[in-house]
Amino acid sequence: MHETDPRFSAAFWDQRYSGTSALWSGEPNPALVEEVTALAPGTALEAGCGEGADAIWLAGQGWQVTGADFSTQALHRAADHTPAPLTGRLTWQRADIREWKPGESPRYDLVTASFIHFPGPVRRAVFAALAARVSIEGHLVIIGHHPSDLDTAMPRPPEPDLFYTADDLIADLSAHAWKVVTRAARPRSTTTPDGTPVTLHDTVLTAQRTL
Repeated sequence: MHETDPRFSAAFWDQRYSGTSALWSGEPNPALVEEVTALAPGTALEAGCGEGADAIWLAGQGWQVTGADFSTQALHRAADHTPAPLTGRLTWQRADIREWKPGESPRYDLVTASFIHFPGPVRRAVFAALAARVSIEGHLVIIGHHPSDLDTAMPRPPEPDLFYTADDLIADLSAHAWKVVTRAARPRSTTTPDGTPVTLHDTVLTAQRTL
């Protein structure tokens, strides 16, 4: 599998978002809510914002948010879903985060990404670029599908390289520059497409930049 796989293209996601039905629940990710609620609002970047639920929630909590995605259709949906009182707190940016490089500005008090799953080498480069955009004393929050999900009845692509643990993510950070706040495999109950109850685990990493 290569990063040119159609599943990782803007055209693929534009097609998915071009229908009339929402792809996601419209509710903020519970793990993000749990990790961020106690933080003082500042500037935030959400990478891979999709239909915008997390970014909109952050704006509602007082954050000044940039939501970035490479799908134009997703960004249209996000803008359409934005409550009028929050429009001044949200900027929707079309961007392919695979093209971002460490050291590029600007920096943010919070950088978050949820359920971004690229092949390992691409993922590590992307998350390194996102980590580089965290301000000193700011926070990085990454949430994803845990590898243990492959052992459940939930349909997942049989490609272990797409999945990661919090320890995998921590190993890619500079140990002297980060304080780990949360490293977890957060359980949640859901159902498979055929209605079978299943417990999944979400990888959750929250780390604070110290240098």
